[in-house]
Amino acid sequence: MSAPASHDGVRAIVTGGASGIGAAIAEALRERGATVAVLDLRPDDAELSFVCDVSSDESVRAAVGAAVERLGGLEVVVNNAGIGAQGTVEDNTDDEWRRVYEVNVLGAVRVSRAALPHLRASGNASIVNTCSIAATAGLPQRALYSATKGAIAALTRAMAADHLREGVRVNAVNPGTADTPWVGRLLSSAPDPAAERAALEARQPHGRLVAAEEVAEAVCYLTSPAARSTTGVDLAVDGGMQALRLRPT
Repeated sequence: MSAPASHDGVRAIVTGGASGIGAAIAEALRERGATVAVLDLRPDDAELSFVCDVSSDESVRAAVGAAVERLGGLEVVVNNAGIGAQGTVEDNTDDEWRRVYEVNVLGAVRVSRAALPHLRASGNASIVNTCSIAATAGLPQRALYSATKGAIAALTRAMAADHLREGVRVNAVNPGTADTPWVGRLLSSAPDPAAERAALEARQPHGRLVAAEEVAEAVCYLTSPAARSTTGVDLAVDGGMQALRLRPT
């Protein structure tokens, strides 16, 4: 089935849009009629691709400015760029904490800050932040990563309150463990990759990893006209991991 033309005329920026969940989001928005600019450290070969390091305010402002100039305006921003981190609270140095916060939290801040003047001008704008199940469930060996995603969850609600009356909705998607290149690298480094994959699949009630395309569908809803009364929410796409407590099989 073809995607509905729900985003005709919409101009969008997706950070981290060259691979994984970001690439799926960019493709899904395009299928619905949006014109999408991808901002990434290593952008793909798409016509509207811009090099952007979200840990640098200068790089963000240059990339957002260039993208908006090419797009001719802006209605949607998807703050998807992020990096992973493993370990307990004891396992990462101060420098590593700063590095991951610079990308996962301040990256979203920088992109939103650069984009907001353009979003306000559209009159029907939205921001979607990619959060994580790590913000709502305690996961082992994810202290640093969870802290950054908890910050994104709180930031989403605060931004929604600040910008609603300016015509800008702000929401988040909370994926469960998704089948992405980063998770693939994590699995390949495990002593028993098959057993590690089985464990990750088993902890999600629907018994498998989340597909990037499923997360993209949620973003398409949150940025569509059908969601004009939806703001300040984090939409779980996690196979029930956040809310369900099934009996053991």
